[in-house]
Order: sequence, then C-alpha cells, then structure tokens
Amino acid sequence: MLTATHASPRPHYGGLVWTLIRTDFKVRYHGTAAGFLWALLKPLAIVLVLMGVFSFVFVNQPNYAVNLVIALLLYEFFSEATKTGLLSLRAKGFLLTKAKVPFWIIIITSIANALTTLSVVCAVFIMILSLKGPAPSATGLALLLLYVGHYSVMVIGISLATSVLFLKYRDLHEVWDVITHAGFFVAPIVYPLDVLPHRLHFYLYLWPPTPIIQFARAAVIDHQVPSLRAHLLLSFETAVILLLGALIFRRYAPRAAEYL
Repeated sequence: MLTATHASPRPHYGGLVWTLIRTDFKVRYHGTAAGFLWALLKPLAIVLVLMGVFSFVFVNQPNYAVNLVIALLLYEFFSEATKTGLLSLRAKGFLLTKAKVPFWIIIITSIANALTTLSVVCAVFIMILSLKGPAPSATGLALLLLYVGHYSVMVIGISLATSVLFLKYRDLHEVWDVITHAGFFVAPIVYPLDVLPHRLHFYLYLWPPTPIIQFARAAVIDHQVPSLRAHLLLSFETAVILLLGALIFRRYAPRAAEYL
C-alpha cells in the first residue's frame, strides 16, 4: 500500500529510522537552554491555566483535575504530531530528490518527538496519580498503551494524507491549524461529555481524540474497562483513518518531488 519511490527490493530501514528520529530530536532542541524540558513545560502551563479557570465551573465534577490533565496531554500529542507530520515532507524536501528514502518513513518518524514527550509526561502523571492514590491497575496501564498505539496509528494515517496534500495545497497548513484549535473544544477536554445531549456523542466520537481521551480516562482514572464493542469500534475507526491516509498518500506520493 505504501510503496514509495526509489524503494529497493529488500530494504533494511532500521538504521535510517533511528537516524531520522535522532536528527529530529537534536535539531528541535539544539541551542535551547532547557532542551527537552520545554516540551514538558508547555502542557504543564496549559494545564495550570485551564485548571485555574474551569475548576470553578465544574466544581461538582469528581476527579475533574486529573481528567483534565490526561485529556490535555493526549490532545497536545495529537496537535503536535499531526502538525509535524503535515510538514514532514516539506521539511525534508532535500531527501525526496537527493536520496533513496521511502517517503512514508519520513512521515512516520516525524511523530517520534511528540510520542517521546507524551511517554514522559504520562509516566510522570501516573507516578503522581499513584502517590495520591488509588494507583492505576495493571489492566488500566495496559489499556492506556493500547489506546496510545491506536492514537499513533490514527496520527500516522492523518499525516500520510496531509503531508502529500500540503506539498500541492499550501493553505492546508492553516486549515489544519484551525481544525485542531476548533477540535480542542469538540473533544471532551475542559467539559465532561455527559453535559452534551447523548444524540451528539456519536459525532463527537468521530473526532479521533474523543474516544482515546474517554477510554483512557475510564481505564486509568475510573478503573473501568470499556466494552468489547467500544474497542472494536475504536479499532475500526483507526483502520479507516489509516486506510484513507494510505490511499491518499499512494495517489499523490509519486509526484511529491514535483510539488517542492
């Protein structure tokens, strides 16, 4: 499905993947005083501001603070990773014309920084949650990993499509920026999903961050396991997003270098 231009019959991409991930990490934080800490300070600042504002609005909601934190961490990953994925081919345009690099590898590795940041902040969040008690169960943590895996696949599917479309339609960057900002209020981040009419829930769940946020909250904070049907629907949505992204990528990737 993701056959890329210049691919060799029996490629070995392990070294290439590691090189791209390491280079992205070094370039992003090179020359900064705090380095990787800046990636942690941004979501922390957002959390503190929103908690200060909305904790007064939803004062009667149990566990509002921790629900807000985990939602913000997950949405920040989605916003950052999809934006980086969209710009990935443009940012590494020199590789498209001067090296035999499969285009899809550039896109997939572009989300590594955002995924690393999410892993670190989630680990810190879980440690704090465990100290305050009750600690998340082993099942809850395993489910969280499962949901992050689905989330990453969704982001890859979106990035496969947007990265090649952006080379031809440069306004897409601004359009996606508007979508992610509006999507922040579509996803149940600062408000509980139950405050909205139940008939709207189906449409909200079509926005990728919504099911991930809701399922992660249930597994890690509420110690509940979503139903098998819910997990099957999540896997179906993930597969559809990846398939659509792969089809769009396959359609436009062969001419990607021409659009640079």
